[in-house]
Amino acid sequence: MPTDSTTADLDSVDLTDLDLFAEGPPHKLFARMREEAPVHWNRSADGVNFWSLTRGEDIEAVSKDPQTFSSAQGGVFIRGDALAPLEESRNFVIFKDPPEHTVYREIVAKAFLPRTLGYIDGAIRESVAHTLDRVVESGECDLARDISDHIPLRVIARLFGDPDEDLSQLSTWSADTERGIAESTDTTDIFKRMAAHFVALVDSQLVHGVDSLAKSVSEAEVDGRRLTEEEIAFYFGMLLYGGHGPTRNAISVGMLTLMENPDQFELLRKEPSRLRCTQSGIAPPAVEEVLRWSSPVNYFARTATKNTTIHGVDIKAGDHVVMWYASASRDPAVFPRADTFDIRRPRSNVAHYAFGGGGPHFCQGAILARKMVSVALQEIIKRLPNIERSGNASWGPSTFINSLTSLPVKFTASA
Repeated sequence: MPTDSTTADLDSVDLTDLDLFAEGPPHKLFARMREEAPVHWNRSADGVNFWSLTRGEDIEAVSKDPQTFSSAQGGVFIRGDALAPLEESRNFVIFKDPPEHTVYREIVAKAFLPRTLGYIDGAIRESVAHTLDRVVESGECDLARDISDHIPLRVIARLFGDPDEDLSQLSTWSADTERGIAESTDTTDIFKRMAAHFVALVDSQLVHGVDSLAKSVSEAEVDGRRLTEEEIAFYFGMLLYGGHGPTRNAISVGMLTLMENPDQFELLRKEPSRLRCTQSGIAPPAVEEVLRWSSPVNYFARTATKNTTIHGVDIKAGDHVVMWYASASRDPAVFPRADTFDIRRPRSNVAHYAFGGGGPHFCQGAILARKMVSVALQEIIKRLPNIERSGNASWGPSTFINSLTSLPVKFTASA
C-alpha cells in the first residue's frame, strides 16, 4: 500500500501498518484525516476493521460515554485478544465498564493513600539520582535505555516494595507486556508468573511489616471479597507497565524534542523552575507541553453498545472505535499552533490527551507520571551539561505506544 500520507488514498490506508509508525506517530496522515475523514472506517489487512477517530472533540465524547462505548465488550486494543484472551483480559481495570470499573479503580486510589505525596517525591528523587549517578562520569550513554527506562521502573519497584534484585525481572515483564500489545501475543503464562511473584512479595512484606502498594492491593476487597491471585497479577501487570512504559517514553521523547529545539532547551537550563511541579502534583505548562508533544500512548479502543453516530457518521452496535490520542493532542481546533512545540504556552493551551480523553478511564497515574517527568527532565538538564545527540534515534515498532528504543547522547562528564 502507499505510505506517502500526503498523497495516499485514505481508503487504502491501514493504521495497523507498523511502517506508518516507524519514526513515531504519522502526524501528517493524522492531519489529513482530521480534515478529510475525522471518523474513518479502517480496513485492516488481517480483517480487524474499526473506526478511527482523530479529532479531539470526538475522542472526548466517546471517552465520557461508557454506556455507549464499552471497554469490556471488545477490549481496549485494536485486537481484542492482545495480551490474553478477552475473558481473561477483563481482569484488567482498563477492560472494565462502570459501575464495576469504579469499584476496582477505587482499590488503587485507596492503596495510594498511605503513601503520601512526600513519599512518592522521595522515591522519584532517589530513582533519578541513582540512575544519573551511574552515567555522569562516562560522558556518554543511551538516554532511552540507560536513563528513561530505568527511572520509572525503579520508582514503581519502590512503590511495590520490590528489592533491587527484582528490577531486571520487572523490566522483562514490562517489555513482555508491551510486546504482547504490539504483536497481539498471548501473555497469560507471563501473568501467571507475575502472580506467583507478587503473592510471594506480599508474604515477605507481611513477615517484615513493609507498607507497600503490593500489600495494600492484596488486602483490598471488592464486594466483600479479596482479589484472586489472577486478579492481583493483572492488577500489577497494569500498574507495572502503565507506570513504566508511558513515562519512559515521555522522558526520552521529551529530551529528544528539547535537543531539537535548542532555544527552549536553553530556557529550561536557565529557568529550571519552569519544569517544577507543585507538591500536590500540578504540573507547569512546560511539562504538559512535553506530554502533549510526546504523546506516550497513541490510542485506546472502545466498542459501540448500540447504534449511534459520531460526527454525523453512523456507527453500528458492535463496531470497534479507536481513539487516536496522538492525533487529538495536535488538533488545531483544540490547540493554537498545534504543530509547534512551545514550552511557553499558557496553561489554557496545553490540555492534552496524553492521559486519555477524560471520563472514567482518565489515567489514574497522571500525577505520578507528571512528577517523574518533571524531576527527570530537571535533573538530566542539570547533571548532564552540554548534552546532545551522538547517533540516530530508533523507534519501537508499535501502533499502540510511542517509544524510543535508543537515543545515543554525549555530554560533559563530571570530574
